[in-house]
Amino acid sequence: MQRRHLIAAAAAVPMFVSMRGALAHHGWSSFDQGRPVYLEGQVGKVTWRNPHAEFDLEVAPDLKLPADLATRALPAQSAPVDGPALLKAAQLPKRRDRRWLIELAPLTRLNAWKVTPLKTGDKVSVLGFTFGGEQGDAILRAEYLFAGGGVYGLRSSPA
Repeated sequence: MQRRHLIAAAAAVPMFVSMRGALAHHGWSSFDQGRPVYLEGQVGKVTWRNPHAEFDLEVAPDLKLPADLATRALPAQSAPVDGPALLKAAQLPKRRDRRWLIELAPLTRLNAWKVTPLKTGDKVSVLGFTFGGEQGDAILRAEYLFAGGGVYGLRSSPA
C-alpha cells in the first residue's frame, strides 16, 4: 500500500512543478491601466526570452517627467492604444525604488518591431503600468519603449 502512495506522489511532482511556474507568472490584467507611469534610466540585467523579455532598470533618484513627453511621436500602428492620451496622463511612480523590473512584449513582437536586444548600460525610457496601488514588487509592464533612438508600441504590431 505504501508503494502505491509513493508512486502517486512521484507522478504528481511534475504536475506540481508546472503549476508552480504558472502561478508565479501573472496576467496583464493585474496592472493598473488607468495610471500610466514613466521611468527612465540605465539598463541592468537583461533577460531576452519568452514569455516576455525583461530587464532591470536603474532609475536615477532625481527622476523627472521630460518636458516633451506629452508631444513625443508614437508609431502609427499603436493608434488603437491612444498613446497620446497615455503620454499626457503619465506620472512618476509613487514609490522611490531605484531598481525596477521592466516587462516587455513577447519576443515575436519585439522581433517584428526589430527591437535590438538591450544591453547592460543602455539608456532607455519606458511608459507603462504598475500593479494596482503600486503594491508588491517594483514591476512595470512597458506599453512604450524609447530606446536607441526608436519608439516601440509593445501592445501593437508594426505591420
